[in-house]
Amino acid sequence: MNIHLHNADVVMIIALALLGALLLAVRFKPATWKGLVLEAIAANLAAITAVIAFEMLLA
Repeated sequence: MNIHLHNADVVMIIALALLGALLLAVRFKPATWKGLVLEAIAANLAAITAVIAFEMLLA
């Protein structure tokens, strides 16, 4: 299984991660920096997973 991420994919990962982090911050309103970091990591993982799944669908 070869996964090829191009510039557009990386931009999409960043955009989805930022949007996800913003939505999570609005939804859960973390009280500590640890909560904010955990939400950002979760959003990044979700964005990367979404791009990889989309890449696999097109392959």
